[in-house]
Amino acid sequence: MRTEVITVRTGGRATVRDITSEAADFVDGRGDGLLHVFVPHATAGVAIIETGAGSDDDLLTALDSVLPADDRWRHRHGARGHGRDHVLPAFVAPYASLPVVDGRVALGTWQSICLVDTNGDNPTRQVRFSFLPG
Repeated sequence: MRTEVITVRTGGRATVRDITSEAADFVDGRGDGLLHVFVPHATAGVAIIETGAGSDDDLLTALDSVLPADDRWRHRHGARGHGRDHVLPAFVAPYASLPVVDGRVALGTWQSICLVDTNGDNPTRQVRFSFLPG
């Protein structure tokens, strides 16, 4: 298995950050296998969604609706509503596994691999790519 950790700057507010090109660079020329993407954080996730047409903003809006950043959460350290950030991985898993065919991630036409981070308290995140040859 080959593995690599990259650092992604997410800034100080909720964001959906497309990391498809970084994943593609990681598997380029590796043949067939499986790409596993993992975010080793308690307050971030990985989503396979369309970006650039509003779906990324729609995802954040949906998460705000389901997980509002208010004072209802028992987990209270950090910024107001930070407890919801710790619930996020139950809705947006911190991992995704994708097929790799001929050294290319086999995504659908409009799909992208995205880091989802609602926690503005941590402006940088790590993402681990792992490749299992087939």
